Amino acid sequence: MPIEPLADERVDHRFKALPPDAEGLTVGELAAQRRNLFTGGFTTPVLALSAESVEHNLRLLETYAERHGLAFAPHGKTSMAPQLFARQLEHGAWGITAAVPHQARVYRAHGIARIFLANELVDAAALRWLAAELDADPGFRFICYVDSVRGVELMDAALTDAGARRPVDVVVELGAGEGARTGARTAADCTAVADAVAATRTLRLVGVAGYEGEVPQATTERVREWLDRLVSLAAEFDKAGRFSPDIEEIVISAGGSAWFDAVADVFAEIPELSLPVLKLLRSGAYVSHDDGHYRHLTPFNRVPEEGTLQPAFRLWAQVVSRPSDEQAFTNAGKRDAAYDLNLPEAQVVRSARDGSQRPAHGITVTGLSDQHGWLRTEPEAGIEVGDWLGMGLSHPCTSFDKWQLIPLVEADGTVVDYIRTFF
Repeated sequence: MPIEPLADERVDHRFKALPPDAEGLTVGELAAQRRNLFTGGFTTPVLALSAESVEHNLRLLETYAERHGLAFAPHGKTSMAPQLFARQLEHGAWGITAAVPHQARVYRAHGIARIFLANELVDAAALRWLAAELDADPGFRFICYVDSVRGVELMDAALTDAGARRPVDVVVELGAGEGARTGARTAADCTAVADAVAATRTLRLVGVAGYEGEVPQATTERVREWLDRLVSLAAEFDKAGRFSPDIEEIVISAGGSAWFDAVADVFAEIPELSLPVLKLLRSGAYVSHDDGHYRHLTPFNRVPEEGTLQPAFRLWAQVVSRPSDEQAFTNAGKRDAAYDLNLPEAQVVRSARDGSQRPAHGITVTGLSDQHGWLRTEPEAGIEVGDWLGMGLSHPCTSFDKWQLIPLVEADGTVVDYIRTFF
């Protein structure tokens, strides 16, 4: 996988928080210096990823998928980081999931050979690009959703106009219910879409898929009921001969980061079909986990015997103002921290006087401006201007996307690599 050129990129003003005196070095040269995050010239705010936690999470989902007989295509939209994609593939991933054509282009630029696009694709320009990619590389496998006859017609027209020589593999997306997101709502709707695919020469129906995270008022029982519908749809299509006759396996795919335990349980009971089944899980947030949304939602809370994910993000900001005993302000705001689901969580204070660290007792993040964090401070906070505040974040997808180059940091503060993102 061609990620080596990322190390040749020059460090400059494009990348937040990197040491000013590193200007002109390549990323690889800077990484080789193994600077310390706190004493190596980094400016604040700075987002860091724990090297140990990332490795732990990669290994945990690899063993989980193996234990449950699942193939794994983690959703790359979470990080958009080819270096992390490479690590996920090294840890057993079947491929990488995308949501939009731009993401697929990033994946291909970095050598991803299998892409599952968990969305409908009706953009003629993107389909022309896809046809060219498939025709140029016999080893490239691509699968995407279809959920309407009109969508199938648009895909067929664009691929025909592009002179596509290889058909595009598609799966019928089953909607999660009325009022949910995309997906055909009824069995009849799904059948109509499958019949439309069969009428083309540019598409191959290879399976069924969907996203259980959109089940309205989701509970374990409701999610399992929807997953049972998905499996039943695959069985009905197989019995009726609706899958393309030249495929070698049937794809059944689901699985975000909140209900993959239910996916594992239901997929373990898939009945024998006429072909082998690729049981494809797509969870993506696990690679960094978080200290908020997914800390509460992770299935490992329900099955602790299976393991525990570790939050890998920490945003370090500096206290720049202390106008009263009850209030302080940092220099990290909405431009730096995820805030769509939860505010950052104050965790650690690093003293500007002696570099000592202590728990952030009595400190609460109460709001974010564009470039300021609002802190409420209790008497025991003991925080002063110049101190660094380490914060946990919620929602990985909106944490990665604010940083183009993220230090990968060992527990002692040593920066061992820099993770490049492409949003």
